[in-house]
Order: sequence, then structure tokens, then C-alpha cells
Amino acid sequence: MAGEEMIFSKSQKLYELAKKLMPGGVNSPVRAYEPYPFFTSHAEGPMICDVDGNRYIDYCMAYGPLILGHAHRQVIKAVRDSLSKGTIYGTPTEAEVRLAEMVMKAFPSIEMIRLVNTGTEATMHAIRVARGYTGRKKIVKFEGGYHGAHDYVLVKAGSGATTFGAPTSLGIPEETSKNTIVLPFNNTALLQQIIDQYGEEIAAVLIEPVIGNAGPILPRKGYLQDVRKMTQEHGIILMFDEVITGFRLAFGGAQEYFKITPDMTTLGKILGGGLPLAAFGGKKEIMEHVSPLGRVYQAGTFNGNPISTAAGLATLKILSTKPDIYEQLKRKGDHLRKGLQDIIEDRRVVAQVSGLESMFQIFFTKNAVTDYESAQTSDRNQFMNYQQNLMKQRVFVPPSQFETCFISAAHTDAHVSKSLEAMDSAISLL
Repeated sequence: MAGEEMIFSKSQKLYELAKKLMPGGVNSPVRAYEPYPFFTSHAEGPMICDVDGNRYIDYCMAYGPLILGHAHRQVIKAVRDSLSKGTIYGTPTEAEVRLAEMVMKAFPSIEMIRLVNTGTEATMHAIRVARGYTGRKKIVKFEGGYHGAHDYVLVKAGSGATTFGAPTSLGIPEETSKNTIVLPFNNTALLQQIIDQYGEEIAAVLIEPVIGNAGPILPRKGYLQDVRKMTQEHGIILMFDEVITGFRLAFGGAQEYFKITPDMTTLGKILGGGLPLAAFGGKKEIMEHVSPLGRVYQAGTFNGNPISTAAGLATLKILSTKPDIYEQLKRKGDHLRKGLQDIIEDRRVVAQVSGLESMFQIFFTKNAVTDYESAQTSDRNQFMNYQQNLMKQRVFVPPSQFETCFISAAHTDAHVSKSLEAMDSAISLL
């Protein structure tokens, strides 16, 4: 219970062992934080439990995939049923076809799709397709936007790269990154300038409609419409990275929410229902360049694997047949964001609350957070003190200023109210 002394002896011992076996003791950088992360034993609904028996209301939600909450019974049943038939076949399955149909119905901009395993794969291969289709080399991305950990996009990236102050990774050849143009988010004039200068060389503009791994950072009104107009005028592929926002802001993602039609889309996280699954797709004339139809090669043993596909299908069926889920997520998100803003004002803390629908974050800065540069003005030490204070109150948010917190359908009004009490206490101790 909140207020009681918490014990982390098992997590501490596991971390000491893990550090000898894995870089930093973790298999993804954002999981590492001081003095050591807790190690999870199980999770259910909106709750996550560590190996020492501590239970937390979870707003990390595995960094976004679990829109229905942990261990949703219908998703688990679908996985078990699929698992009883085998794990992987190396042949096509009906489930792949049904999932493709559901995705394309939700995202009319996707006329043809390829299933892969991770968001990193989806953006990497989508960029290759865009280059193959246009015959151009350059791409444009935006500061703080995170599109996975491959060479073309790990330039001023968000997520763990920002957290650890290394936005450009070692090991990336200069000749690779030289074709990646990085611009500030929400700056229409500068994008227009770059397109005017390099338009005939730019294959794609790759953008998170809402920047999720340095935020959430929301687009200014009309910004995405401007990006769409500029790319169309110069024959540049507009690629929406909806790995986070897909099925999150609406069933049809950010393109439904903001009423924008991109040329290509990448999906992940929610698509797999908690298992590894991602996709890229777009206009038929573009996607017909993908092998075996075309000469842009892409392959993967686990592409469209039956276990992940079963989880994804179960999740999308629930989301598509219960449209009030999105209304409830918005209502709980509005409640939490307003409550957090009220706490900030009552406690006279210098901070901003950002987010929309079921996404939120607090930034400890006086500046409005509209891009990567303004997000960087947030006091990271203060955020980590806040995060640690919240953990003592049995509430878990991602251990990084530059991540998004997520609300799931499993969070009840009672969970939100209890969380706001914990946030008030955590902020009062800063």
C-alpha cells in the first residue's frame, strides 16, 4: 500500500546479475534508470507487479501497445488457441489475410500492406520502398521523432537516444546519414525552404503526426495539412509513422483523427496486441515495387507469424466493435490531464502538461512544448524525482522525460482518481 516501505531486494539482485550479462543490465536503453529498475513478475489490466511483490498502476503500458490493458482475456485466449496449432509455419495463413483486410479498412490510405515484426523494420523497409519507387536518395525527418534504431533515422532521434544525450549513434557511416535531413517539428517555413532547395532529391518526408518519443508533442493547427500540400506539390512521398498513434488516437489512427491522407504508413505496437508485429503499406502503385512483385527486396521468417497475428486480430476486433472505447479513453485522458494541470497550478510548480486522447506527459519547464528544442528545456532531474516519488505511491510512469504515458481501456475512473492523488503527493515533495 502507498506510504509503506517498499522492498526491492530481488530486483536489486537481478540487476546486479543482469549488468554482467547485458549492456547496462537491460535489453533496451530506456529500461535502465537509477539506482536500478524493478523487474516485473506479471501484469493484469492496468496493474504491473514486480518480483518483490510491489503493485503499481501502470501508465507505461509497455510503451504503447496495450490499449486494452495487460493480459486481456480475449487476446490471451486467441494466442492460446493459435499456439495449440503450432508456432510458425513459413507458409501463408488465413489470419494474415484477415488482419490485412482489417487494417486496410481502418486505414483507407493503405491499398497494399506488408507485415513485419517491429516498428524499426517497418520504417526501415518503408524508406527503402520510397527510395526504390521515386529513384531519389534523401529523406526528411524531424528532431525528436523516433522511427526505430536503424541507420537512416537514428539522427537526432527521440526515446532512449535523447534520454542518454546521444541523438546520433556511433557506428552510423557518414555516407548513410548524409541523406537524412533533420528539421524542427511544427516549422512549416523551414520545411518549405528545404523542399524548394532539395525537392527533386527527396524521396520521402517521414513524420510522426504526434511525436511520441520526445513527448507527446502535438502538431500545430494546420501544420500536417501544410506538410501534405508541400509533399504533393513536389512528388514527395508523405510517410506517416503511426507505430504509436495507429489505433491509438482513433481506430484509423492519426490520419483519421487529423483527416490527412499520407502516401505510406507504418504501424506497430497496438497492431500486435502485445506481441511483436508491425507493418508498412500505402498506395498500390508504390507497394507493387516490393518483392516478389517488384525489385525492392524485403523478407522475414517471422513476418505475419501466426501467434502475433492472432493477438493483433483479437485486439482489432475488440476495438472495431466497441467504438465507445475511444470515447472512454478520451474522457479518462481529459480527466487526468486537467487534474494534473490543476495540481501544477495549486502547487505553483513550473511545468506543462501535454497530450491528447489517451496520451499524456508532464514537462518541468516554463516553455510551451511544441518541438524537440522546447522539450529539451525540461528539467530532467526534477522529472526523475517526480517519477521516483510516484513509484513510492505505487504509480509507474516511464522512467524518462522523453516518453509518453498511456491510458488503457482497463484503467477505471477509480484508478485515474487514485493516480491523481499520487501525482499530487509526488509533486508536493519536489
